Amino acid sequence: MNETLKMSPPLISAQAIEKSYAKGQHKVPVLRGAGLSAQRGEFISVIGQSGSGKSTLLHVMGLLDAPDIGEVMLEGRRIDNLSQAARDKLRNRVFGFIFQFYHLLPELTLLENVMSPLMIRNSILGYFRQRKAIRDKAMEMIQQVGLEHRAKHRPSELSGGEMQRGAIARALISEPEILLADEPTGNLDSETGAEIMDMLKKLNEENQLTIVMVTHDEKVAQQADRIVRLEEGRIATLSREAA
Repeated sequence: MNETLKMSPPLISAQAIEKSYAKGQHKVPVLRGAGLSAQRGEFISVIGQSGSGKSTLLHVMGLLDAPDIGEVMLEGRRIDNLSQAARDKLRNRVFGFIFQFYHLLPELTLLENVMSPLMIRNSILGYFRQRKAIRDKAMEMIQQVGLEHRAKHRPSELSGGEMQRGAIARALISEPEILLADEPTGNLDSETGAEIMDMLKKLNEENQLTIVMVTHDEKVAQQADRIVRLEEGRIATLSREAA
């Protein structure tokens, strides 16, 4: 990793995060003081078994969930306690998300799915004024992931790898500073998973896109700059350089 990255302040950090969920009348702790920081341009893998809290930590960092205790900082500014509107704006402009099960809207074509973040960003009038530019940008993203021949297809007509590439295009159209990937290869065969990882590494290396990825797969984790291990809601070992 570049030495400058190590010396610069974190782009995103989650500090002493605690999070519990209700199960009936009981509270089930998921995160127990976990913390994680990523510098600009860094690619981090968070590895842990199912139930270790890794997805919850990612969701808290991306403002999809709120911590019970702790803070999320973006370039030194606390963001988890902002208004709903401010957090929505950050999710739309600063963060890009990729999930194991893609979360493409089934009633929309691939093109419409990729357009959706910019459609949400604009008012109805603003969208109609910019619809050609938005459509053109979405097609550019689709071409970058090699799916221009599938732009008019709905998710049910796509393979798992095509849906994940479509999800990457949707995440990138907003030009995010941080990409949060939750088991991006977990629902794919090994060959397709390798293609997705190659795409993520290229985005990190060529665009200096900051990526935080959670996975249970050691081979996938090893492809990042740094590995952080999470056990029972706590950082179990210090981060280390990936092999």
